[in-house]
Amino acid sequence: MKKPKQIILASPRGFCAGVDRAIEIVDKALDIYDAPIYVRHEIVHNHHVVNDFKNRGVIFIEDLNEVPDSAKLIFSAHGTDPAVIESARARGIFFIDAVCPLVTKVHKEIKKAVDNNKKIIYIGHKGHQEVVGAMGYARDEIHLVESASDLNSLALNPETALVVCTQTTLSVDDTAEIINAIKSKFSNVEFPKADDICYATQNRQDAVKELINKCDHILIIGSNNSSNTLRLVELVDKAGKAVNLISDPESFVPEESIENIEDSVIGISSGASAPEKLIEQLISKLIGTSDYKTSELIQTLEVIEEKTHFPLPEPLNC
Repeated sequence: MKKPKQIILASPRGFCAGVDRAIEIVDKALDIYDAPIYVRHEIVHNHHVVNDFKNRGVIFIEDLNEVPDSAKLIFSAHGTDPAVIESARARGIFFIDAVCPLVTKVHKEIKKAVDNNKKIIYIGHKGHQEVVGAMGYARDEIHLVESASDLNSLALNPETALVVCTQTTLSVDDTAEIINAIKSKFSNVEFPKADDICYATQNRQDAVKELINKCDHILIIGSNNSSNTLRLVELVDKAGKAVNLISDPESFVPEESIENIEDSVIGISSGASAPEKLIEQLISKLIGTSDYKTSELIQTLEVIEEKTHFPLPEPLNC
């Protein structure tokens, strides 16, 4: 078996505090209330996590009509349209909202802007669950922008009082071009604070930038419906480095995807919804053994230490 010359693991990688919290919420709900537990939308965007929960009795749904009145319901980490939450409340359904606190912070800024009669430009990806949920807090007062060119179609006066909010899984780099275009087009704008960007998104991108400088080929683990994971892949691709998005390490064949693998330094990172066990599976495929933790082939690139922790919501925070 051909092995890479070296493997460099990005740190930080994988689960962020919001994902840890969401997964713990479902875990504890299963312990306290027993299966079945209903979850609207994927709790986090990773099919390994979702399938593990399905095997434990979690039922994932999109339509609230699929949830019995007597059921226990959890809303996903990405945030939910407030109209859906109110519908659950009106039916008397017991629910727990696993929305990431950083997403909630953006929701509050949107509501504040609406209360102050300001229009909102929301930078995000159409159809993403976080975007759908956030836009529900403003309806007609919010305008979704995916690229700088989208600003040309906005029927807004250049002097309109505006608040800019962003999808949390976009980094400062991801939004820079649009932010600059807004600055040049509108004069009365309140821009997002630096801490509106998800710390985990920025940290994982910064770590991958360091990998780009040290590696010949980079492997990113995560699902193809994970926004932050796709941004990592795009970052490497734009830098001109070879990159693979790997959703299932067990089916990955290194020698088919990595040219001159024996002479290559391989970098590995993962999106904020990807479990660490997938990293372990991938390394095992690359070096041919699960006993890799003492291997001289493997190094860790420490870029920043993450200490963020979010408490569980009531009634689970006990």
